[in-house]
Amino acid sequence: MTTAITSFLSYYSPLFFSPFPSVSTSSKTPVSVPLRSMSWSSPRFAARASSLPMEPEVLQKGIAEFYDESSGIWEEIWGDHMHHGFYDADSAVSVSDHRAAQIRMIEEALRFAGISENPSKWPKAIVDVGCGIGGSSRYMAKKFGAKSTGITLSPVQAARANAVSAAQGLADQVSFQVADALKQPFLDGQFDLVWSMESGEHMPDKAKFVGELARVAAPGGTIIIVTWCHRDLGPTEESLKPWEENLLKKICDSYYLPAWCSTADYVRLLESLSLQNIKSADWSPFVAPFWPAVIRSALTWKGLASLLRSGLKTIKGALAMPLMIEGYKKGLIKFAVITCQKPE
Repeated sequence: MTTAITSFLSYYSPLFFSPFPSVSTSSKTPVSVPLRSMSWSSPRFAARASSLPMEPEVLQKGIAEFYDESSGIWEEIWGDHMHHGFYDADSAVSVSDHRAAQIRMIEEALRFAGISENPSKWPKAIVDVGCGIGGSSRYMAKKFGAKSTGITLSPVQAARANAVSAAQGLADQVSFQVADALKQPFLDGQFDLVWSMESGEHMPDKAKFVGELARVAAPGGTIIIVTWCHRDLGPTEESLKPWEENLLKKICDSYYLPAWCSTADYVRLLESLSLQNIKSADWSPFVAPFWPAVIRSALTWKGLASLLRSGLKTIKGALAMPLMIEGYKKGLIKFAVITCQKPE
């Protein structure tokens, strides 16, 4: 199996060692991209949504099992932040920088959303929707002195998140539970910061997902969505190109993802809920070193040994990593940040 994995990844080596397209600005500050709105009920989205069918129960079970299997290997190699890092565009990146880049991703998302530097305006109650093993929750709880609650479909992740938090003396400040992001077990208006870091791509009903984020947000609260999207469609396009649909389907099959949507789709959904100060940006150039770094870490002796112990779902996901790089490099996959506020 080791030989098969090495041969496969070597075949794709041009994808994970050549650079992504550079960001078209001399500044290191992420640039907001104006988006064309599109009706969520338009036939174009309906066609895309129906192209990757998966029963909700099968999807949820697959997601839970995938993260039950893979979270341990991820933590062993990369630590407790299970998301992309944020890098300076076109910069050389050392191995030691990757974990710091994951912290920068959190900080950049908070900055982009306009979270105040004034301690009197810091969030007091945070929900982490798709919390992994709690890295973001613990970081923000310590940063803001807030209470944070995380939800995940994975019992292994929830248990590990609570164990790590207790070991760090944060059991009274953060907590984690198994719950469905589309049916969150929280009261309306409970949280003044609603955080979703790379979980939206797993949601089979994006409208219900965004609706739940808005429901649990307190009046005046901030919603931050960082997620994988496909490119926006052009004015005359009714759907993605066949090769694009095929590439996304391969990724979906490996990572237990339902239909993808665009950043413009998310913006339109937020607009339909009368949320305010909606803004978005494509951060793809700022995450370019991430997937190549994950692949290189998997090709170490430690990474290969852990991978082979983890299970078939994790191995399947590892073999699909070059497909993510291909999607980014061809402009199909976009790493999007979308933020807004709930009216007071």
